[in-house]
Amino acid sequence: MANPAHVSRVRTLYKRILLLHRFMPIDLRALGDQYVKDEFRRHKTASPDEVKYFMREWENYKDTLQTQVLETAGGWVKKMEFGAELTEEKLKLFQDDQVGQLYELMRESTKPNRQFDIQEDGPQK
Repeated sequence: MANPAHVSRVRTLYKRILLLHRFMPIDLRALGDQYVKDEFRRHKTASPDEVKYFMREWENYKDTLQTQVLETAGGWVKKMEFGAELTEEKLKLFQDDQVGQLYELMRESTKPNRQFDIQEDGPQK
């Protein structure tokens, strides 16, 4: 059985990321939510070493996204931009399947014709 403190930490991180995604444009939110859900599900049975790296990287993602959301809300930046540059050193640490997954994610997030036809809630016209 998993350590309850670890399970709580994973669940808290997961929920915080999904909460921060609410500040993203609706199509990116849907893509990001699905990706996060798949990744967390995929790593349920990961080794302790993989879990350590997994948690560190998702904590970094959460911190970056949280900073970007707060900067936008505080008026320090005019337009919200998401993400951070991926260094060549970090990219070299990726396995082939991870590079492929990253490429597919990049393609999906930059499509001119959005995959998701989701309408934001708002006043009816």
